Amino acid sequence: MKKFVMFAVMLIVALGAAAQAPKQVVLPAGSPILIRMIDSLDTSKTNTGQLFTGTLETDLAAGGIVVARRGTTVHGKVTKSSNARRLTGKSELQLELKDIVINGIAHPIATSGFQSKGKSEGAQTLKKTAGGAGLGAIIGGISGDAGKGAAIGATAGLGLAMTKKGEPIRVPSESLLEFSLKVATTLPVAR
Repeated sequence: MKKFVMFAVMLIVALGAAAQAPKQVVLPAGSPILIRMIDSLDTSKTNTGQLFTGTLETDLAAGGIVVARRGTTVHGKVTKSSNARRLTGKSELQLELKDIVINGIAHPIATSGFQSKGKSEGAQTLKKTAGGAGLGAIIGGISGDAGKGAAIGATAGLGLAMTKKGEPIRVPSESLLEFSLKVATTLPVAR
């Protein structure tokens, strides 16, 4: 009889605690979301609109209540992917998260975008062209026609610049990226 009473008390306490646990939590706007990339992205191969997958690197919580545990799957979208062209431009990659999978269901989220811009190739083109012109002028001066040497050198410098494209932006698998919620978001608590 004593065991039965003890069991009944423990059951009532457990049911009371379960009844008090919230089923949903509101995450405030600006809540950080740190993810580890599963997929690799590269602006020379990645297209705008492409989807990617990652996992939470840390628990997602609000008010001391864990909404989603580390390792929870998140899906995102490439909102801009451009690769630097020859002579001008720079690579650019913009990403945002679109949903988080909690209790087997994908729940939409709106996050600030992750953004990365590569170096501009335009300044390098100018340096290579000017450098080629200077070198050509020196060689032309030695041979007796600095103007012609400068023109030839500038053409050679521009030709060298045309063979090189700007560097693509690469986000390898296992990279850590941080996003933040744009708006307050209600999500269910993970079971």
